[in-house]
Amino acid sequence: MSFEIVIGIDVSKLTLDIAVVTQDAEIENFKIENKPVSIKKFFEKLSKNLSLENVLICAEHTGHYCYPLRKVCLEKGYSLWLEGGAEIKLRSGVTRYKNDKVDALRIADYAKRHQDKANIQKDEDYILESVKSLSSEREVFIKERAKYKMHVKDLKGFMDDNLYKARSKRLKKQIDSLTKLIKEIDSQIKSLLESSEKLTNQKDILTSVDGVGEQVAIQTIIATSAFSKFKSGRKFACHAGVAPFAFESGTSQRSRRKVSYRANMDLKKLFHMAALSAIKMKGEFRDYFERKVAEGKNKMTVINAVRAKIINRIFALIRDNRRHEKNYIMNLV
Repeated sequence: MSFEIVIGIDVSKLTLDIAVVTQDAEIENFKIENKPVSIKKFFEKLSKNLSLENVLICAEHTGHYCYPLRKVCLEKGYSLWLEGGAEIKLRSGVTRYKNDKVDALRIADYAKRHQDKANIQKDEDYILESVKSLSSEREVFIKERAKYKMHVKDLKGFMDDNLYKARSKRLKKQIDSLTKLIKEIDSQIKSLLESSEKLTNQKDILTSVDGVGEQVAIQTIIATSAFSKFKSGRKFACHAGVAPFAFESGTSQRSRRKVSYRANMDLKKLFHMAALSAIKMKGEFRDYFERKVAEGKNKMTVINAVRAKIINRIFALIRDNRRHEKNYIMNLV
């Protein structure tokens, strides 16, 4: 779909800087509060002069600060595209100065030039943002719980017994409390995913693959925006730090193959654990691992290959909309 009018929005905690670019390249700038009421009033006023049906609204994705804008756009059916700041910056050329007003115009210019790549927000995206927020909170609690568990284990035998017992009792109360909170978050995430038939189906497909557990499935769905963000397993493997590349220039510069520094290392860790689980389970991934190691391949290189194969398998199953069948034989080369 081609949009006649583009709106670029620079999102901050308190305000939205807005640049409206018409079909004739006329520019209007606005600044409003980052609140649903203010956003609704702005679009109502704008709709008196423009038809918002053929308007593309593009904003830099700034996490939870985008919530009011996303909420209003989904309610009203406006075409909202939330794009990563790094992508906008890399495609905006050399910049010599910066302020919010200019940033809004740069976002509008980016959206106008690349509107064929626009990923319009849907109801599933709203659910995914909620799941992502809960997942981040869950990660904080898991790290805190691990810290307390380490203290309980580390202090044993290295302090007075009575003091240790008293401290251990207090720490275990914290651990139990955090465990309860984690379970509550897991239940909430499950309910959110079950509210969408599409997301529930995707999670079932992912968890049918050897080594892919609930958390790997959820984080993959979040990272891929329900498999709308990446067109192939190869591209997602690059994002997850699984696909290495050679860095060469001319005849003198050579480097070993390595992943990009922009790779998502959290996803890489998750798929590493998935690969380790997969090669412990009886099946094609373990057979592949054992065969390649027997041929003299480096174990870590083979594990990385298993990670890539799991990712490609996931994308193939999502494409075909089917669960993995263990008796469905595929040749791994």
